[in-house]
Amino acid sequence: MTTSNPDLSLQFVGEQSEVALVTLNRPVKRNALNDGLVMALRDVFQNLPKSVRAAVVNGNGDHFCAGLDLSELSERDAAQGVLHSRMWHAALECVEKGTVPVVAALHGAVVGGGLELASACHIRVADESTFYALPEGTRGIFVGGGGSVRVPKLIGAARMTDMMLTGRVYNAADGERVGLAQYLVPTGTALDKAIELATRIAANAPMTNFALMHALPRIAEQPADHGLFTEALMASVAQSAPEAKARVRAFLEGKAAKVQKD
Repeated sequence: MTTSNPDLSLQFVGEQSEVALVTLNRPVKRNALNDGLVMALRDVFQNLPKSVRAAVVNGNGDHFCAGLDLSELSERDAAQGVLHSRMWHAALECVEKGTVPVVAALHGAVVGGGLELASACHIRVADESTFYALPEGTRGIFVGGGGSVRVPKLIGAARMTDMMLTGRVYNAADGERVGLAQYLVPTGTALDKAIELATRIAANAPMTNFALMHALPRIAEQPADHGLFTEALMASVAQSAPEAKARVRAFLEGKAAKVQKD
């Protein structure tokens, strides 16, 4: 299924179409991002069907996303540059703070804007072909798609500074080690693993997923006392949902599966 932009496709997975599969479809350009593609991502995540309870973002071809399409980069004055960056911020906010958790399936290049997009997702699955870089520093520019906020939360400001100052490239194993991905899988299997995880996530109670997407990041940035109060409020809201009550009853009645070691 295509969207209004042919560079982005949208499919649905599962018996109830509960997982949206969002695919960057510019393989000749290594799925480099231009404004049209960023706006298409915004539109997709703003308008997901109500049946969707999780999403996967992946890239067609040999790479997830090689960053900003520099061939379409136009000169802007400072005011235009601020507005352009804020447009990207608003679009990727729809991924990070939308209606459903998002899993990124990473392979090949996850570079520049591609890493900014991946960092807006909630879970990242990388295969062994993945490599990460932030080459903006060597190109005389600065990240503008939210990377300065999101990437340090994954790997720390010092590591991001190193990547931008020196052009350091992390391979898949080192990227998983420092926190750029939560899962590392064999080459060619990231999408399958991402869909598996998204399907599992889609089975959660919606309010719990909402709390993990929207409350947990805010709690992490609050003073401890404020965070504990927010936690108490969110826990109360989540457990009051009818689906949550039914799940707790099923567990107490011995009808729900217990936690097992993998």
